[in-house]
Amino acid sequence: MADTPPSGQPAIRVTTMPADANPYGDIFGGWLMSQMDMAAGLTAARYAKGRAVTIAVEGMKFHAPVAVGDEVTVYADMVKVGRTSMTIDVQAWRRGRHTEESCLVTQAQFVFVAIDKDRKPRAVVES
Repeated sequence: MADTPPSGQPAIRVTTMPADANPYGDIFGGWLMSQMDMAAGLTAARYAKGRAVTIAVEGMKFHAPVAVGDEVTVYADMVKVGRTSMTIDVQAWRRGRHTEESCLVTQAQFVFVAIDKDRKPRAVVES
């Protein structure tokens, strides 16, 4: 497990809210996964220069809980590009509201396919 966040720019950053949590104040795993999917989707669409859709999430691991009020920063890194598909490594990090310390909370690989206006797979446009 990584000790420090990636050095690149985050894809998204958000503060967790009470509506994102269970009655114990822990953030729902599905909410966290949706934030990761949004970050990967932004990365895929930018790379493909158009619409791209999630087709798989591989190796999802939850390492630590996230609480209401934490800042969640999501990093997305393109690791593989096929003819129509893109594989993106995604990491979510949390930082407590009153601290500078961060920890890795979730990671996974998201696979996207570029699609055309008819929602059919299309070749990825190289950046």
